Amino acid sequence: MTTLTISKLTKTFSNGEVSEQILKGVNLEVNSGEVTALVGASGSGKSTLLTIAAGLQRASSGQIMFQGKDLTTMSQEGIRQLRASQFGFVFQSAHLVPFLTVEDQLSLMLDVSEKKLSKQDRKKVVTEMLQLVGMEHRQHAYPSSLSGGEKQRVAIARAIIHQPQLLFADEPTASLDSSRSKDVMTLLQSITKKLNIATLLVTHDEEMLPFADRVITMRDGVILS
Repeated sequence: MTTLTISKLTKTFSNGEVSEQILKGVNLEVNSGEVTALVGASGSGKSTLLTIAAGLQRASSGQIMFQGKDLTTMSQEGIRQLRASQFGFVFQSAHLVPFLTVEDQLSLMLDVSEKKLSKQDRKKVVTEMLQLVGMEHRQHAYPSSLSGGEKQRVAIARAIIHQPQLLFADEPTASLDSSRSKDVMTLLQSITKKLNIATLLVTHDEEMLPFADRVITMRDGVILS
């Protein structure tokens, strides 16, 4: 099933009298149960496309449809609520809170999410998510004692704990070595299938492409293949 449909998307940045078109009429579909990878050289527009699709910045023109909702006409508050309830985010850095344990990192996300749970249910969900990413044995650990790969596993659990329909992953393995990168991508692939979510991945690492169901190549703001 198609979760996200992007049609004729453009983005132009202006700096005084100089304008640069970063995206030039991009069309893209992202399906549930699939990892869709965006690849391309620096400046190709792949990260700009991801941030616009996630509602983190506005397009200049075009349409972004998520389950019947048009992000290009939605209010900022509507987009905020969508990000809090239906979108998950994983970045190059895990951005974990240094003074919170692994368990508390996830509990905090439930506290600020749109879904209100009892203390007992919150504890159950946190435990299930840590088991899903293989980090239940580290639930009382602080970020300073975690490896880079473990931190990304916690970041993934945090991103999906509110059961989003769409997961955005922007260079999630860029700071990891080859072995840990493959572990993280194996986990992302597994979670995408198991939870039947749509994952949009930006990566420059060709070794990560075998973990994607579809690979979209971008150059100079357009999709080549």
